[in-house]
Amino acid sequence: MAYGFLLLLLFSCTILTTNIQACNQTERISLLAFSLTLSSSSVNWSSSVDCCHWNGITCNQEGWVTHLLLPSKGLTGGMFVSSLENLTHLTHLNLSHNSLYGALETKFFLFLKHLEILDLSYNLLSGEMPFSLPQINIQTIDLSSNHFYAWNLTSFNVSNNTFSGHIPSSICLRLPPSIRVLDFSSNEFSGKLSRGFGRCSKLQIIRAGHNNLSGSLPDDIYNATKLEEFALPLNSLNGAIRERIANLTHLTILDFYFNHLSGELPLNFGKLSKLKFMNLDLNSLQGNLPPSLMNCTNLIELHLGFNYFDGDLTTLNFSKLSHLSKLDLIRNNFRKIQPEILSLKSLSFLSLRSVQLTNITGAMKILMRCKSLQTLFLRGSFDHQAMPIDDVMVDFNGFRKLRVLSLANCGFTGQIPRWLSNLKNLEMLDLGFNQITGSIPSWLGTFPKLFHVGLPCNQISGEVPKQLFGLPMLMMNASRADNYEFELPLIGGLIKNPSFMAHRTSNLQGKINLGGNNISGSIPTEIGQLGLLRELYLDNNHFSGNIPDQVSNLKNLEILNLSMNHLSGKIPSSMTSLNFLKEFNVSYNNLVGQIPMGTQLQSFSTSAFEGNPKLCGAPLPNVCKEIGADNKNKVDQDADNEGDEFPWIYIFATLGFIVGFWGVCGYLVLKKT
Repeated sequence: MAYGFLLLLLFSCTILTTNIQACNQTERISLLAFSLTLSSSSVNWSSSVDCCHWNGITCNQEGWVTHLLLPSKGLTGGMFVSSLENLTHLTHLNLSHNSLYGALETKFFLFLKHLEILDLSYNLLSGEMPFSLPQINIQTIDLSSNHFYAWNLTSFNVSNNTFSGHIPSSICLRLPPSIRVLDFSSNEFSGKLSRGFGRCSKLQIIRAGHNNLSGSLPDDIYNATKLEEFALPLNSLNGAIRERIANLTHLTILDFYFNHLSGELPLNFGKLSKLKFMNLDLNSLQGNLPPSLMNCTNLIELHLGFNYFDGDLTTLNFSKLSHLSKLDLIRNNFRKIQPEILSLKSLSFLSLRSVQLTNITGAMKILMRCKSLQTLFLRGSFDHQAMPIDDVMVDFNGFRKLRVLSLANCGFTGQIPRWLSNLKNLEMLDLGFNQITGSIPSWLGTFPKLFHVGLPCNQISGEVPKQLFGLPMLMMNASRADNYEFELPLIGGLIKNPSFMAHRTSNLQGKINLGGNNISGSIPTEIGQLGLLRELYLDNNHFSGNIPDQVSNLKNLEILNLSMNHLSGKIPSSMTSLNFLKEFNVSYNNLVGQIPMGTQLQSFSTSAFEGNPKLCGAPLPNVCKEIGADNKNKVDQDADNEGDEFPWIYIFATLGFIVGFWGVCGYLVLKKT
C-alpha cells in the first residue's frame, strides 16, 4: 500500500513537472515557422519536442515563451514578424548582429504587449522607422545600424521621460532632412551639447529644458538658420552667448532661463528682429544692454532679471517696443531709468526692483497711461520719498486693471493715500518696509478682490479697523474663479537659492501681514470671518487684551504670529481645532495658564511660547500647579473637619477666660475681705 502511494505521488509530480516545463504548442509552431525563414546552422529547433529547451528560448513556469535571444548567430533571411505574433508573453527579444532584412511594421508591437527589451541592432532591416508605437511596456529599443529611413518625419519628441546620458547630436545625421522639431525637454540628460545640430538644415524648434546639461553652447548650433525657437531653460549651461546668434534671424523664442551663462549680450543682438519672447532670468550675464536690442520691435516679453547687468538705461528708448507686454529687470545693477520710456500701451507686467527711479509722483502719473498694466513691482526703486498725496493725484484715473502692486522697501514717508482706494481690481498690495505713518484706513477692507495685504515694518499706529477683517475675498464662501495668470517668477532669496511663486493668483494664499508696527488696541473679534486666511502676522506691535476665541474659526490657517505684544489671559482652548498650523508664535506676551493639551500646539518648540512667565504646560518645561482630584477631596475633607472643630475652639477659649478672670479677681476679693 505504501509503495502504491509513493508511485502515485511520483506520477503526480511527473505530470506537474511536465505541465510547468512543456511549451505551448501554438508558440512552438510559430517558432518553427520563424526558423523556416532563416538560414543558419546554429539554430536547430526541430530536434526537441519541448521548445522551452531550444537554444535561445526561455519559458516561464506556465510554459509561455518569455525570452527569444539569438544575437550573433549568423541568421540570414527576411524578418517576417507575422510568425512571432503568437508569442504574446514575450518580454525580451534580441536578434542583433545578424543579417536579417525586411521591414518592421508597427502592428508587430500590437501583439507583443508585454515586450520590454527589443534589440534588432546591426542587421539589414529597412523601411520606414516605426515611430508611432502603441502604449506598451517597452523600456529599451535598439534599432541602430540598420537601413531604416523616415522621410516623412518632421518632429522628434521624447520630452517628459527619464532618458539619461548625452543628447545624441548625431541625430541630425540619422534623421531625414525634413526634421523640424527636436524636443528633449524634461528628462535626465546630462553632459555637454555636442556639435551636430547645425546639420539639421530645416530645424525650426529645439527644446532641451529641464535637464542637467552643462558646458557651453556648441558653435555649429548657429548654423541652424531656420531656427524659430531655441529653449534650454533650467540647466547648468555656461559660457557666453556668441555674436553668431545674429545668424538666427527667424528666431521668435529665446529661453535660457536659469543657467550659468556669463559675459555680455552681443552688440548685434538687434538683428533678431522677429524675436517675441526672450527670457534670460537667473544667469550671470553682465555689462550694458546693447542699444540694438531696441530694434527687436516685435518683443512681447523681455525677462532679464537676476543678472549683473548695469549701466544707464536712459540711453535706451523702450518706447520703440510698442508690443511689449511684460518687462522684468528685477535685481540687476542698473543705475538709472527714466519712467517716460515705460509709457507703453500694451504693458501688463512691469518689474523694476532695485532700479533707481526718481520722482515717485511723476512716475505714477506716467505709468497710469499703461492702460493694460496688471502687475507693478517697484520694490526698492525709490529712495526715501514721500508717498504721492491725494491733492497731487486728484485727477487719478489710472491703474483700472491693476491686480498686483508692490511699493515695498522704498523708504516712503507719509500716510497710506486715499487714491489707492480707486484700485477696485487690486488683489495683492505690498507696502512693507517703508516709513509709513498714521493708521490703517477703514476703506482698505472694502476691496472686493483683495486677499493679500502686506504692511510690515512701517510706523503705522492706532487700532486695526474691523473692516480689514471683513475682506470679501477671504470669506469662507469666496471664490477666485477669475484665475488670473501673471508672470511672477521670483519674490525673494539669492540668485543661487531663489524662492518661486505660483503663476496664478488662485494658487496663492490669503495673507495679512501687519507685523513690525506700532498698532495698539485689541484684536478685533471680526477676525473670525476670514475663513480662507492662511497667514496672519500681528507680531511686534502693541496689541493688548485677550486672544479672541474667534481665531479658532480660521480653519485654514497655516501661520499665526502674535509674538512680542501685550496680550494677556489664556490661550483659547478652542484653538485646538486649528489643525493646519505649521508656524505658531505667541512668545513675549503676558499670557497665563496652561497651554491647551493634546493638540498640534505641543508640536512647536518652546521658543514659540517663551517670554510668558505665567504660561505653563507642554512644550514648556514648567509644570502647571493644578490641584488634582484626590488632593481636592482631601482638602475638602480637611475643610469639613475644621468646620466641626471650629466651635470647640471658642468654647475652650471662653472657659479659659472665665477661669483666669475669676482666678485673679477672686483672689483680690478674698484678700480684701
